[in-house]
Amino acid sequence: MQIVLKELRLTLALALPMVVAQVSQMLIGITDAAMIGRVGTVELAASAFSGGVFGLFYVAGIGLLIPVGVFTARDHGAGDDAGCAAWLKHGKAVALVAGTGCAGLMAALTPWLHRFGQPAEVVAVVKPFYLLYALSLIPVFYFQVQRQYLDALGRPWVGTTIMLADVALNALLNWGLIWGHWGLPALGLTGAGVATLTVRVLAVATIAFWLRRERPAQGGWERARFREMLHMGVPASGSLLFECGAFSAAMLMMGWLGATALAAHQVALSCAAFTFMFPLGLSMATSIRISKARGEGRMEALRPIGFGSLGFTSLLMLAFAVVFGFGGTVLARGFTPDPAVVALAAQLLVVAAIFQLFDGGQVVSVAALRGLTDVKVPTVITFIAYWVVSLPLAYVLAFHTRLGAIGVWAGLASGLACAAVLLAWRFRGLTRSRAA
Repeated sequence: MQIVLKELRLTLALALPMVVAQVSQMLIGITDAAMIGRVGTVELAASAFSGGVFGLFYVAGIGLLIPVGVFTARDHGAGDDAGCAAWLKHGKAVALVAGTGCAGLMAALTPWLHRFGQPAEVVAVVKPFYLLYALSLIPVFYFQVQRQYLDALGRPWVGTTIMLADVALNALLNWGLIWGHWGLPALGLTGAGVATLTVRVLAVATIAFWLRRERPAQGGWERARFREMLHMGVPASGSLLFECGAFSAAMLMMGWLGATALAAHQVALSCAAFTFMFPLGLSMATSIRISKARGEGRMEALRPIGFGSLGFTSLLMLAFAVVFGFGGTVLARGFTPDPAVVALAAQLLVVAAIFQLFDGGQVVSVAALRGLTDVKVPTVITFIAYWVVSLPLAYVLAFHTRLGAIGVWAGLASGLACAAVLLAWRFRGLTRSRAA
């Protein structure tokens, strides 16, 4: 127990700025939802739909970039500074290709948005906001590579500070561009998209300027590094796609139930996603610490690092569950004045109080496995959990019982529980053999 607490303290010290960074990133989305919700329920539903599609492409690209942080941490632990710089260089190339490709594919879906089964009034207003979100994928990916590089070197406060500044700037630009303050045009929903794209571009420019001060020595291009990144990144991307795809499919089901259900889904998901940023930040620190420990040859520290993070995450998410269970109505009223949306969102938050306990466990477990460069089996596990268990159950409960929207979230909870148990069991087995 003593070694677990020692490793947990070190993990939390690294995780704190990462948690702050993730929370600040989520605050941008929450700010958008809260401000757009006061424009109208249809606009809020349109932002939820755009965010769902964006999320699918976002995680596909982010999965490809995960190796940058893992391999940089490993080489940093081994004292290979040139290797760290090389991962940054190759990661930026992958980010540009992935960002451009994902943005192009997302934009290419524009003529077929009506085929997703969403309410006609939502499709009618969504296009400009949707395209701006698509374009923002490019700066998002490029920023993530540089941020992961600095995180792996033990300097996470650089990216965190930039993201905190983004929150404030995004709120100010929303205020001006949604309602036309300070002489700016009143663009409504589109104004929120312009604000988000602007702050994401400025974030890239800022972190790139900071890195120029360091001038990390970078060699030439190496095919072996690209192959190693893809060998890990493609399965990691698949794993994230299976999970995010399940949530996107849930978003589509909510659209089939109507604009009120979709808006309530967006409100509840914004709250759940906010609390999820805490275990997500902790999972990033866990992955980096496990990878660095491997580079240092400290195999006996792997289990204490991983299980210490899992235990802390469980306690943290239990506390958030209490807040959701007893304060759902108050939270929902912060997003929209629509009483029907508030009532349904409060019910969904009760379900969220349960499923986020498993959500925290699965994200820490899968990150710990990535620190071990184990990605193929976790990809299979996530496919089974979300597409064999979660979505079929969500559909049956939503459309073949009286649960409706609540049934969709109950199905999601079942998949998260399945993933959390299987991934933690996988980490337990791998670390037992490596510590032997």
